[in-house]
Parts: sequence; C-alpha cells; structure tokens
Amino acid sequence: MNIKIYSIILCFPLLLACQSNNNLHVKQNNVNKNLYLDSQFQSENPLYIETEQEIFALNDDMRAMVNTKLLKSLPSQKKAIILLKHLFEEENIALSYDGNANFTASQAYDRKVANCMSLTIMSYVLAEAAGMNVTFREVDVPEYWVRNGQYNFLTGHVNLLVLDDDNTNSRVSWGDSATKIDFDPFVAKKTFPSHRINKQTLLAMFYNNKGAEALVKNHYLLAYQYLKKATQSDGQFSSAWGNLGVLYKLTGHTENAEFAYIRAISLQHDNLNSLGNLAYLLNNQNRASEALPIEEYIQKLRIKNPYYHALLGDEALFNQSYQQALLHYKKAIQLDDNPHEFYFGLAKAYYKQGELTLSKRAMKKAVGHSKFKKIKSQYVAKLNFLNGQEQTQH
Repeated sequence: MNIKIYSIILCFPLLLACQSNNNLHVKQNNVNKNLYLDSQFQSENPLYIETEQEIFALNDDMRAMVNTKLLKSLPSQKKAIILLKHLFEEENIALSYDGNANFTASQAYDRKVANCMSLTIMSYVLAEAAGMNVTFREVDVPEYWVRNGQYNFLTGHVNLLVLDDDNTNSRVSWGDSATKIDFDPFVAKKTFPSHRINKQTLLAMFYNNKGAEALVKNHYLLAYQYLKKATQSDGQFSSAWGNLGVLYKLTGHTENAEFAYIRAISLQHDNLNSLGNLAYLLNNQNRASEALPIEEYIQKLRIKNPYYHALLGDEALFNQSYQQALLHYKKAIQLDDNPHEFYFGLAKAYYKQGELTLSKRAMKKAVGHSKFKKIKSQYVAKLNFLNGQEQTQH
C-alpha cells in the first residue's frame, strides 16, 4: 500500500484490558479559537511554498502529449485508456512509484515518479486539459501506518476517476462507467468505499504532506507554513489540524497543541491519530483520568485491525524488543496474511535475533507478496544479503 496522506502519531497508546466506552466525548471548548502562531514561527529568510497554480500547472511536454494523444474529439473513456497507457507502459514514461514523491504535476511528469497524491494531481491536470470528465476520490482504506525514524505516519489514499462524457453523476465511483487512475493494486482489488473530494481538499492534502515531511526533518518553520496553508486551503481537513497539533507539541506550545487536536477531532470524530496524540499529551500533563477513556476507545476500534498490530511490531522493533515484535507481526499476519510489510517486519525481527533461516523464509514471503517492482527489487537485494550472511556462517 502507498504512502499517501500523512497524519503523524507522536506516541501509540498501549493495549488496554479495560472496558471501552462506545460513546466517547471529547470536550470541545475553544474549538473556534484562532490556532495560528505566526509570531512564533517567523523566518529570517523567505520560505518557498508552492502556489496552487504551480502545483496544477502544465509544462510544455505535458501540453504536447495532450495535443497529440488526448484529442478532444475522442470520448473520455478512450482518452482515459490512452492516458493510462502513456503513464504506465514501458514504451512511454513508465511512471514508477515512490511513496515520498509529493510532487507537483510537472515535477512528477518530468521525473517519471509519483505517489498516489502526485499521480492524482498530474492525471487531473492532463485530463482537464483534454476536456475529460473527472472527479477526485478519497478511498476509505483501513488505518495503515508507515514508520519514519521516531514517527509513525498514518496514510490515506486518493485517486482520480474518469467518467463517461454523458455521466455527470458524481456518486459514480466504481464500475464500467468510470476508469480509475491509481497506483495501488491493494486498493484496486478491494471494493473499499470512497467519497468525492474537491480540488481544495486535494490541495490541502498536498500541503499537509509537505508539512509532515518538513516536520520529521525538524524544519519547523517550513512545516508551520505548509500546515497553515493546508488548513487555509480546506479548513475542514482534519489531518492538517492534527499535524499542526503535533508541531505545536514538539515546539513546546502544548496549550495550542491541545486546541489543534480538539479542532481535528471536532471535524472528524473518528480521527484516532489526533485522539491518540491528545491522550499522549494529557498523560504527560498528569491528566490520566481524561486520557484513559480516549485510550480505551481507540483500543476497541483498533484491536481487529492487522495494521495496528504491525504498528505495535514496528514500535517494539524500534525499541529493540524483538520477541515482542515477532508476536505483533505474527498477530498481524494471522488477521491478514497478504500485506508484504508484515513479512518484512517479521524478517527484520528474526534477523535481529540471529535467526537467519527464519528471516530468509519471511523475506521470501515478503518478495512474493510485493506488487511494486521497486519494492520487490529492494526485498530481493535484502534476501541476497541474507543468503550471503548464511553462507558466511557456514
């Protein structure tokens, strides 16, 4: 699965055995408070933030492609097939996937690399220039995390649908009447529900991703500008407010961090990341009685999610608790034996304990379950390394 829409977890709540409350209530005081702290995040030098026009701009090569291949006389579905072939087939640009490729449309086209966000932006720009009937969709995939150093990222997923020329019904999302432009084979094989989003929400997602990238690199001034831009592009986009709360927490503005988390939760009541970060903040302030019902609520909702257990495995691996990591990865695989990431985590945990044979076995399964060429080649390289290690031992 791709890295898509970043939402950062500062600390993941522990498994709890307490009874959960089905109806969690988080106090909503100060929900309309001005949460921007411009005076605290001033830069001596101007910071470059891509404008909306730059993000959705066509370059000369893109215009030429539209004019020669996506002829306006063709029906939208025919143009959609041509566009898909141009993006992904070897004889054309052969776009490759990179989860960190949060690029503008022209950057993705020139570099021939994208994640689902930049693929959606680029495809939209090309499709709109060709007069195609398109709509943005956010796919309601299960919670899925990727670790980056000391942070965990919760990811989302977006794609683009090309509708028939005579189909103006925005509710159409799957089926023969729409062609989906998407990287992710996991999403393609599952009939997850999806909902339409507008251009301003997609723009907010782009800025949110850029802000999260800057945040994990400790570029806090840049992160602030991006996250502020995200919340201004779409004030209803919960993840951006949650990430702004993370930034405030990391920079010592704990009161504003709490308000930002509450704003995120008020916009999306099941924003478990912001709920978890709020609980973490409350515990750090010796407000455990307020944090406990939040942790219980999160636990109940996540206990059957295999990616939750994989995240706990990542946490244990990061903390060098390798036996605990094995248990969590095995639980994840028990719940869903398809994701390659689970086997890769298992291979790492076995390797850290010197179990080369078991590590190789798990690594082979990771190779077998991976769908992207780049990831598969990386796994094969790691498997070759393990083979070399085993030969050295013998």
